[in-house]
Amino acid sequence: MSQREGTRIGYAPGVYDLFHVGHLNILKHAREHCDVLVAGVVSDQNALAVKGRAPVIPLAERIEIVRSLTIVDEAVAETWPDKLSTWRHVGFDVIFKGDDWRGTPKGDRLERDMASVGVEVHYFPYTVHTSSTLLRAALNVLESPVRTDAAV
Repeated sequence: MSQREGTRIGYAPGVYDLFHVGHLNILKHAREHCDVLVAGVVSDQNALAVKGRAPVIPLAERIEIVRSLTIVDEAVAETWPDKLSTWRHVGFDVIFKGDDWRGTPKGDRLERDMASVGVEVHYFPYTVHTSSTLLRAALNVLESPVRTDAAV
């Protein structure tokens, strides 16, 4: 993506699996803080490496879901190993993350890496009442077989 003079390009990375209101909130907030919003949809391989499990929804479908939002100007597959590599390929002025990253080792590393290339890290409140992890857990409960322990 090429930067235009005076245009603030924002980057909102995420797995965006089991798309929910928390994802929507971060993208809406991000849209308010940039002129062009690029959503980075983390690849299945990168999600597995970072989270220890593969997404439920395939990458191509997650990209299509995110790309269809009018608040997103572009959706890209995030296949690079780190955010500096991503910045080199995408080119952005500000990166958006949930505030659950703030003050953590990964958040501190992100801030250092982004500062080295002049990119701002902007945090938004994490939507605590919903997450893909919570949705997965609820689905697992719903899908588990019903036990009937009838005494004989």
